[in-house]
Amino acid sequence: MDKPIGVMDSGVGGMTVVKEIVRQLPHEKILYFGDISRCPYGEKSQEEVRDYTVQIADYLVGKGIKMLVIACNTATAAALEILKERLDIPVLGVIQPGARSAIQNSRNKKVLVLATSGTVKSNAYSDAIIGINSGFSVSSLACPKFVPLVEQLRYKDDVVSGIIIHQSLKKHRHTDADTIILGCTHYPLLKADIRNYFNNEKKVIDSGYETARETSTILNYNNLLRTSGESIVHTILINGDSSRFEYVLRDWLPELEYKIQEIEL
Repeated sequence: MDKPIGVMDSGVGGMTVVKEIVRQLPHEKILYFGDISRCPYGEKSQEEVRDYTVQIADYLVGKGIKMLVIACNTATAAALEILKERLDIPVLGVIQPGARSAIQNSRNKKVLVLATSGTVKSNAYSDAIIGINSGFSVSSLACPKFVPLVEQLRYKDDVVSGIIIHQSLKKHRHTDADTIILGCTHYPLLKADIRNYFNNEKKVIDSGYETARETSTILNYNNLLRTSGESIVHTILINGDSSRFEYVLRDWLPELEYKIQEIEL
């Protein structure tokens, strides 16, 4: 089917999921929505995030998407189940794939989740992991400074990012958890620095790979895979100013062919 996969996030972080979808499904077209003007979601109420997510989902459905990927942990926690009931297309969030990956990788069954305040308050990762394997111990840490670090393009400043990572993680530097989940799609842009902070002794999980793999499975099961080998130009819709978004795109996905459009929602 030639329709695009819809992917949404509060900002640029969801492109870490897009990167993996494009790698695993090179024939698929992406219609991405970045809600820059209302980012970050992590410090907003669950009701606000739910309303934003439903609004964006309806907008993307109106554009003719064949599947929706909620590439935002906070939005997944707030609205996934509502959208599964509301929409007649497949809807996938990033929490379950990330939780399964952590279970597969952990040896001592102790997991630390780094996430936004909204995701931490929802207990979404703890519920997902323990729901699959009750033998796991899951702790969570809100890192509210990480999303602005990425969105404000300071993530490549080693001094600034190093200070913020240390301030955010110092109390958990010697955690006995052997696996760390990056519970926000912005955080993979800090993945190397976070791994280094823990002396490369922890398995650091981001949900992009698993989410892309599950996207492929769902599309295949529903006979929705795009079979055309024609060249693809992806579409990126930005609710707000796209200039900083394009900077990250050039850095993170330099080979991506895309057209970008600023909208107001």
